[in-house]
Amino acid sequence: MGEMDEVIKEFLVESHENLDRLDRELVDLEKDPGNRDTLASIFRTFHTIKGTCGFLGYSKLEKLTHAAETLLGHLRDGRLKLKPVITTALLGSVDAVREILAAIEKKGNEGKGEYSKLVRKLTELGKEAGEDPQEVQQIGDILIDKGIADEKDVDHALAEQAKGDPRHIGEILVDQDKVSPQEVKEALEQQQIDAKSGSISESTIRVDVGQLDKLMNLVGELVLARNQVLQYTYSIEVQDSSFLATSQHLNLITAELEEGVMKTRMQPIGNVWSKFPRVVRDLAVACGKKVRIEMDGKDTELDKTIIEAIKDPLTHLVRNCVDHGIEDLAKRVEARKPASGVIKLRAYHEGGQVNIEISDDGGGIDPEKLKKKALSKNMITPDQAASMSDREAVHMAFLPGFSTAKVVSKVSGRGVGMDVVKTNIEKIGGTVDLQSQLGKGTTVKIKIPLTLAIIPALIVGGGGNRYAIPQISLLELVRLEGEQARKGVEEVQGASVYRLRGTLLPLVFLSRELGKDHEARSEEADGEIINIVVLQADDRHFGLVVENVFDTEEIVVKPVGKMLTGLSVFAGATIMGDGRVSLILDVMGLAQRADVVSEERDRSLVEMDGAAVEAVEEDREAALLFEIGKGARMALPLDLVARLEEIPQMLVERSGNQDVVQYRGEIMPLIHLSEAVPERRRATRDPQASTDTPVGEKEKIQVVVYSHEGRSVGLVVNRILDIAEEKMEIQNEATRAGVLGSLVMQEKVTELLDVKAVIQAVNVKNFERQIAAETDG
Repeated sequence: MGEMDEVIKEFLVESHENLDRLDRELVDLEKDPGNRDTLASIFRTFHTIKGTCGFLGYSKLEKLTHAAETLLGHLRDGRLKLKPVITTALLGSVDAVREILAAIEKKGNEGKGEYSKLVRKLTELGKEAGEDPQEVQQIGDILIDKGIADEKDVDHALAEQAKGDPRHIGEILVDQDKVSPQEVKEALEQQQIDAKSGSISESTIRVDVGQLDKLMNLVGELVLARNQVLQYTYSIEVQDSSFLATSQHLNLITAELEEGVMKTRMQPIGNVWSKFPRVVRDLAVACGKKVRIEMDGKDTELDKTIIEAIKDPLTHLVRNCVDHGIEDLAKRVEARKPASGVIKLRAYHEGGQVNIEISDDGGGIDPEKLKKKALSKNMITPDQAASMSDREAVHMAFLPGFSTAKVVSKVSGRGVGMDVVKTNIEKIGGTVDLQSQLGKGTTVKIKIPLTLAIIPALIVGGGGNRYAIPQISLLELVRLEGEQARKGVEEVQGASVYRLRGTLLPLVFLSRELGKDHEARSEEADGEIINIVVLQADDRHFGLVVENVFDTEEIVVKPVGKMLTGLSVFAGATIMGDGRVSLILDVMGLAQRADVVSEERDRSLVEMDGAAVEAVEEDREAALLFEIGKGARMALPLDLVARLEEIPQMLVERSGNQDVVQYRGEIMPLIHLSEAVPERRRATRDPQASTDTPVGEKEKIQVVVYSHEGRSVGLVVNRILDIAEEKMEIQNEATRAGVLGSLVMQEKVTELLDVKAVIQAVNVKNFERQIAAETDG
C-alpha cells in the first residue's frame, strides 16, 4: 500500500505541473491556432494524465480527460478549427481536473463533483469533426508491439470508443478477454516510460520544500558559527597561521554553500506569471474586452518565500488592470486606441532588489474622481482637496476601504483593496509606487528584496546595544567631527535637521526612538562626533543618528518573539559573531514612528470623521519665517524655498543697478527685501526682534534662494526666524505691493510674501518677462 501511495503522490505532483502548463499553452494556442507544437504538447499532456488515472482507477477523471483528448485529437489532425467556445471548454476541463486532483489529495477519492455535462459538451464539440477510424491510441500501439493484442482487436476497441464508449481502451480489451489486467498495467507503465524519455527528468530531482527550509536554517546556523570564528580571529592576536588559514577556508566554504543553497530556493518569477495569461483571458471574456498580456523578464529569480508572498498581490493588480484599467471597446475606439488593450509585466534586478512593474494602456486614474470619492467619505477636507497634488490624490487609492468601483462585480468585488496589496508588499520589506496619466494608463512599481533569510546589514550602536540595519535601505554614512558636529545639526521648531548638499535632511535619534533617556539625544548632538546613517523609507530620506557605526556583515534573520511583535521599530533579530542577540531595525516603522513619512497619518484619516479631519496636520502648510526689518515678520511657503544660504558680503558684486553673486555656476541676482518691500506701517516692538546691524553692513548676509524654471534669485533677509507648519489662511488683505496679505503664525501677525510681485517690481532680468507672461496667461 505504501508503494501505491508513492505512485499516487507522484501522479498528483506531475499532474499539477502539467495543469499549470496547460493553462498557459491553451491561452497561447488561442492567440496562434496554427502552432502545431503547442497543440501537440497540449494533446500529450491530456493523454498522459488520462493514461495514468486509468491505471489508478480514477474513472471520473479518465472520462473527462478522454473527452478532452479526443477533441484535441480532432484539432491536431486538422478536422476541427479552434474556436473560443472550444478553448473555453478545454480550459473548463483543466479546472475540473484540478478540482478532482484536489479531492484526491485531500480525501483519497475523486470527490462528489459532477462533470457529465462538461464531458457531453466536449463530446458534442468533437462530433463536429466527424469520426476518425484511423485514430490509433498509444496504449494500443504498445500492446500490438508487444504481440499481446491483435491489431483487429485494437481497431474494434477504438471503434467502440468512437461510438461513445467512455471506457479506456485497456478496459475494453480486458472486458473482451483479449488481454489480462496485468498486461494492461505493464503497457501503462511502458507508456509512462515513453512519455518521460528524452525529457530532462533524468537530470533533475524533486526536493520537498520543508527539506529546503531545514537546509536553509542549517546554513543560517553555519553562517552564525562562521561569524563567531571570524570574530574570534579578529579580536585576539592569533599566532597560529594554520588556524588563520583554516578560518579563512571555513569562510570561503560557508559563502559558497550559502550561495548554492540560496540558488536551490530561487525561482523564476515566471512561475507566478504563468497563471496570468489565463487570468487575463478569462476576465477579458467576462468583461467583454479584448486584452493581451506581454511579459518581460520572466527569468528574474527570487527566493521561494518572496514568490509565495507576492503571488496574491500581483494577481490582484493584474485583475485590476483588466477590470478597471483597460477601457471597453467603445471608449478605446473613441480615444483612437487599438481595440485590444495591453497589460505589460516587467521584472529586473537592480541594486540588490527586484523591480516589478505592472502597467496598462487604459484610461488611467482620474485624480479629481478620487478627490470626490475621498470627500464623500469624509477622508479629506475641501481645503485639502484643493491643495492636493495629482500624485497625492492618486496615492489615496492605497488608503484602507478606498474604492471607486460603483458596482461590486464578480471580478472586482472580492474584499481585497489596494491597501492590502501595499501592506502585503511592505511586510516583506518592499515598497509600492503608483503612477498614472489620465487617458494614457497606469503603472504600479514594486521593489522587493531578493531574499529574507540571509541579508547584508550595517551594524550600529545605540544605548549600549548593537542593532542591524538592512543594507537595502542604506544610502550613505555621514560623520561630523569637531566644529562641524557642534554646528551641523540645526533645530527648526523642535525638529532636528542636517543640511546635506543643500537639502534639509530630517534627523531621527535612535536612543530617543528606543525609549532611552532624553538626555541621550542632546549628548549625541552636542558631542565631538556625530554619526548619521542616511536611510530611505518609501520615497523619503532621513538621517538616523547613532552612537557608533561598526561594520557590515551578513546576518541571519530570525523572527521576533510574540512579546516584541507589537513594536514597529523592529523587523526581527539576529545572532552576532560574539553570540549576543541583536535586533534588526525596521526602517519604515522607525520613520513612521518618528513622523518623517506620513503613512500612519494617511491611515488615520480613514478612522476620523469629517469634523476631526479638519484638525489633522495635513491641512497645514510649512512656511519659512524670516525678518526683513525690526518687527517686520514675513512668511514664504516652504515649497518655494530651494535653499537657505549664508553668503559673505565680500562676494556680492554689482551688475548695472542689480546686486548679484556667483552661485553654483550661474550669476544669481539678489533682491534686498527691506528695500523691495519698504516698511509702511508703524513697527510694533517685538522683544525677539533683531537689533542687529543693517543687512548691508554685515559680514555675511542671509539669503533665501528661490528657483523658477531653472533660474535662481536670492532674497536677502535680515534673519531667518523659524520654519512653522500652520494653516495658511490670510485674515487681512494686502495693503501694499509685494505681499499677499497678513495672517497669524506662532501667535504673531505675519505678512505673506508675494515673490512674483517683488521680482516684477524690481525688474529682475529674465525673470520679469517669464513671470509676467505666466501671470497674464
